[in-house]
Amino acid sequence: MDDILHSFMTDTQSTEDLSSRQSVVLSRVLSSGFVTIEALAEEFGVSAQTVRRDIITLAEKGLLQRFHGGAGPVGPAEAARLDHAAKRDVARVEKLVVGERAAAAIPDGASIFLDVGTTIECCAARLAQRAGFRIFTTSIRTALLFDPDAHEVNVIGGRMSGRDGSLTGEEVILRLHDLQIDIALIACSAVDENARVMDFNTSKIAVKKAAMNAAATSYLLCTTSKFGRTALSTIAPISRFQAVITEAETS
Repeated sequence: MDDILHSFMTDTQSTEDLSSRQSVVLSRVLSSGFVTIEALAEEFGVSAQTVRRDIITLAEKGLLQRFHGGAGPVGPAEAARLDHAAKRDVARVEKLVVGERAAAAIPDGASIFLDVGTTIECCAARLAQRAGFRIFTTSIRTALLFDPDAHEVNVIGGRMSGRDGSLTGEEVILRLHDLQIDIALIACSAVDENARVMDFNTSKIAVKKAAMNAAATSYLLCTTSKFGRTALSTIAPISRFQAVITEAETS
C-alpha cells in the first residue's frame, strides 16, 4: 500500500502539503474503498470533527470523495464523479463478457429491469439485438440502446442523478412498487468480504432495492474487480441474488 500511495502522490501535486494524518487517511481510502469518520477518529485518537476537517481538505484537493459519515476514493474504477466515457473504458473487455453472459441468460419475451451503469449498458446492447423484450429502466442511456419498434421500452422517470443518465427519487420507488417484473439486472460498486453487495449512492441503492422487490428473479452483474472492496452502503447480501454474473468462468 505504501508503494500505491507513493505512486498516487507522485502524480498528484496537490498532495505536497498534506499532514501525516491526512496522508494516512488517504492511504486508508485507497486500500479499503470506504472509511468511516468514527473509525478514523478512534484510530488517531482525535475528535470526529478533526477527522471531518481532514476529509474536507482532501476532498477539496480532489483526492477523495466525501460521503455522509465517511469518505471514498476518487480513481478510475470507483469515482462517482468520473466521466461516463472514462467509466465505460475501465475493464471494457470484462464488462463486455459480463454483458454477453447476462444477455444469454434472459429468455425471449421477458420483462426486465435494467439498472444503471456501464456493465448494464453492455448487457443492454446485446439484448437490443433480439426483439420482444419488455424493458423497464431508470437509465436514459440504457433506454436509448433499444429500438422502440422492436421492444416495449419504459423509462421510469424521476430526477436526474449524475452523468450516467440515471433517474432516482420517490416517484421511481412508487412506480417500481406497483410493477411485477420477471428479471432485475443489478449493478454495484463493491462486494465486501462479508458478501455484502454495496454501492456509494444511497438514492440509487433505494432504486436497486425496489427493483429487486418488484422482480421474480434478480441477477447481479459485476466484474471480479469489484470483489473484496467496500462502499458506502449495502444493497443486499449476495445470497439475495439468484445468479452472480462475472467475466470469470465460474461465479
